[in-house]
Order: sequence, then C-alpha cells, then structure tokens
Amino acid sequence: MFITVFGQKGGVAKTCSSVHIAATWSHQQKRVVLVDADRNRSATAYGARGLLPCPVVPIEAAAKATRLAEIIITDGQASSNEEEMKNLVEGADFILLPTTTQSRSIELTVEMSQMLRQYKIPYAALLVKVDSRKEAAAEKAKELLQGFDIKVLDAQIPLLSAFEQAETEGVTVDQAIDKRGRANPRRMIGWAAYCTACREIEDLFEEHRKLNQIQSPIGWDFTPIEQRIAA
Repeated sequence: MFITVFGQKGGVAKTCSSVHIAATWSHQQKRVVLVDADRNRSATAYGARGLLPCPVVPIEAAAKATRLAEIIITDGQASSNEEEMKNLVEGADFILLPTTTQSRSIELTVEMSQMLRQYKIPYAALLVKVDSRKEAAAEKAKELLQGFDIKVLDAQIPLLSAFEQAETEGVTVDQAIDKRGRANPRRMIGWAAYCTACREIEDLFEEHRKLNQIQSPIGWDFTPIEQRIAA
C-alpha cells in the first residue's frame, strides 16, 4: 500500500504526520518504510538518530529499500508544482492532506483537491495543530472543506508542545519528554489521534477498493501478524 502525504506549504505538520502514520502501522507489526521525497529532507532529519520504529530512506533509495514493505509512506514535496504532484500521485494508493485551521491552508487544500480529482485516487484532509481552546475554528474549517466535497477525517491532531519535544529527540510523540526528562503528560493524546487517523485511512481505502475493484501492487493486509502466521 502506498500513501503519499502532501502539503502545498510548510508548517502543516506534513512530516510529523508522515512519521506518526508510519510509526503507528509499524507498531502493529507491519513492514513499513517511510520515503523522504521532500527536497528539505525533513523526514530524514527527523529519523537521523535511528530511534523511529521504521526505516526512513531518501526517494533515490526507495526502489531497493521498499522491496519487502507492506506499507510505504511518502513524505511528499511541499509544492504546488503540478508535474511534481502528478509524479507522486501516480505512485500512490491514497493521498493525505494535512491542513491547519488557517484560511490560507484551507484554500491550498481546496486547490490541491481540485487537481487530485482528475487522478481518481482516494484522498482526505487531516486537520492538524488543532487548538483545544478554539474548537469552533476546527469545526468551521471542517465545514468549509466538506463544502468543497473534500473528505475530512474525524481524527484531529491537537496542537501540543509534545510534538516539538518528540521531533527534537527524534522519537514519536508517545515518547516525548520535557526539558527535565519527564514524560509529557499530554503525549498520548497526540499519539491516539494519529492511531484514529490510521484506522480511518484503512476504512476509506477499503471502501474505495471495493467500489472500484482495484488492487494495490503490494496490497493491504491489516490482519495482525500473529493471525497471518497461524493461518
């Protein structure tokens, strides 16, 4: 299964989302590879300490590194270049569009969705950096996106300092610690949000596959590995 995470601007938690989605499925005993297709190599920098549960490889090394992978997450280039987007989209089974509640981010997601429709590949927006003190802004953003016929995941990624702490340490948010070396008390809220997002992506892809009778080159198999071995 190939998932591409897209964003037309920086600051929308694109790499953070790529890392955490890959990590979520890795913890479910799936063979996952995170491919860094961003020229800034943000995912590579995040995983430089080797503490993530799955390998992070540059796009140039993807062919060999992903040979045995079940799920491949691509951290796409933050760009509005249609040719770049076309190349990444054609190699994807699902597109994820991290989006903040800011008006410009919403506008760019709407623009990108209009370009994506021609490829007939399932995609969805994921609201990120959602401030718990501004729930109305998140609801308004969701309504605006849905008004353009964009699927919006129910999961919302909260605005947490734990995400910054995790990136500094090169780990996922569930392992975030503060400057005193103590576990961030809100870290699991962020981790749970990405776990929920992954379940929704699974459901959306399966729904699309059944309606369109397509098969991924690798294919999704969300059966726990112990059940697959027993079978």
